[in-house]
Amino acid sequence: MAQYALSTIFASMEKQWLRRNIPDEGLVEVLREKIGISSVLASLMAQRKLENFETAKKYFNPHTNQLHDPFLMKGMHEAVERIKQAMVLEEKILFYGDYDVDGTTSVSLISLFFQEYPHTSYYIPSRQNEGYGVSAQGVDFAHENGFSLIIAMDCGIKASEQVRRAKELGVDFIICDHHTPGEELPEAVAILDPKQEDCPYPYKELSGCGLTFKLCCALSQHCELLKSDPFQFIDLVVVSIASDIVPVTGENRVLAHFGLNKLNSKPLPGIERLKEMAGYTKSYTVTDVVFKLGPRINAAGRISDAKQAVELMVGNEPESLDKIGVQVNHYNDTRRQIEQQIIDDCLEKVKQDESHQQAVSTVVYGENWHKGVIGIVASKLVDAFYKPTVVLTKKDKGFAVGSARSVEGFNLYRALKECDFMFEQFGGHQAAAGLTLPISEIENFQTAFDDVVRSMILPDMLVPKVWYDSEIALSSINWSFYNTLERMGPFGPENMRPTFVSRNAKPESIKVIGQKHLKFKLNSAIGSIDCIGFNFGHVFEKLKPNSLTDICYMVEVNEWQGDKFLQLNIKDLKIHEAES
Repeated sequence: MAQYALSTIFASMEKQWLRRNIPDEGLVEVLREKIGISSVLASLMAQRKLENFETAKKYFNPHTNQLHDPFLMKGMHEAVERIKQAMVLEEKILFYGDYDVDGTTSVSLISLFFQEYPHTSYYIPSRQNEGYGVSAQGVDFAHENGFSLIIAMDCGIKASEQVRRAKELGVDFIICDHHTPGEELPEAVAILDPKQEDCPYPYKELSGCGLTFKLCCALSQHCELLKSDPFQFIDLVVVSIASDIVPVTGENRVLAHFGLNKLNSKPLPGIERLKEMAGYTKSYTVTDVVFKLGPRINAAGRISDAKQAVELMVGNEPESLDKIGVQVNHYNDTRRQIEQQIIDDCLEKVKQDESHQQAVSTVVYGENWHKGVIGIVASKLVDAFYKPTVVLTKKDKGFAVGSARSVEGFNLYRALKECDFMFEQFGGHQAAAGLTLPISEIENFQTAFDDVVRSMILPDMLVPKVWYDSEIALSSINWSFYNTLERMGPFGPENMRPTFVSRNAKPESIKVIGQKHLKFKLNSAIGSIDCIGFNFGHVFEKLKPNSLTDICYMVEVNEWQGDKFLQLNIKDLKIHEAES
């Protein structure tokens, strides 16, 4: 019920349509003439900075030779030499990774790469008890169990205190982290982070697992003790790229291309088991990974122990994979049930709060809500009400812990910083943050935060945006057009699937399916074309046959009983008032 309510609230909100990266018309014409393509496709290329035939050729034909030399990265030589030394001396090496998808895929990839070296193990901190990053418990575990080298992945760049303590205990650190460094760098043997100011590595947006992959590539070139080919595990890299929402550009796009090829042809046994549990039989895209695989991997750490996700991804025994796969899938089902109950509670609290309609923010608190899912709930409340949102639950000893999410263009971190005198702990960035504060301060925080947001936010930021690439006629859409669009993939942040606007369309055969989705047909160059508007069922009463309607959509394929049809996936629509 709440899931329907949330999606309907968002779908029914008036949205602003904005064109993305309007290209130079002169460049569009040059591309159209030199490459021999339509103006629409030339415009899409110009938007993606494909300004000549050579760059377009590389873009449309990803190749492993487009990947950068891993030794261009600052610290790579030092990291490889320290690992080689550890292996020669048969030191115990501990792989330490965060509990989310990026961290667990990183640990899984390096564990598989080192599978012939017997002196390794891995450590994933507890989301509930240790929290994000390198923990004191993790350092103690390494010391007490005789590990002399920790390789930290997807975390560690701000762990100066823990790295210093490990050094005092005789434990060295190599840090592979893709997050922005702070003013102080940890005293590690080597730091691999392209975002270091003096790192010459050409591509700065690798995921944590992508960075681990580059380390393994370097080791495969210069460490004879390791015979594995990192490309055997590249399906783990695309899972991390998709789930960690990093840009799908440059090197990430090449890695995602080959990662999807492997994921869709011969994935690792654990990834294959996850796909089976998801029950999705079509070829996976980045978006499918985000919604089908990522949540299942994350659910282990949210509900129980993220180590189980690693056990699944590194495993190869069918019986064991079946057992863990069922458990991880169960965690995901449990996560959804818990999440749904919290959303129900949130909607009830908002409904009872008369001030919510006037507020420019959403702050909700539930004493017994599960800490592992409040970030997801915050994101969904933003989707529904489109306001900066904080979801809080009881932590312990009179304190509440919260997850905050922002709307597009609003600097959430700056707004929360104005209230940090109330916080016990606080951290994050423009779009998301986490905080801890006394339960007794929640009501004061709710008022103060809304006042700060009101003073900083622009009215335009409270209107949800729908971005599109180009305005086209429906007659442009055919199989050749679609096939060219598909070659622009893999799609993801900063290389999104092209979205189009067509004006004055005349819907026909209008109906509601699944109680909440809108379906209709339009006439196009290929004849009648189906349109599906997920969660747009509320529009049915307003949308009359042949009423003039502007539509914003993506072109996709619908497969049914072995047949394939082009279909328009409706992102928004505007019915002309005179015709409504």
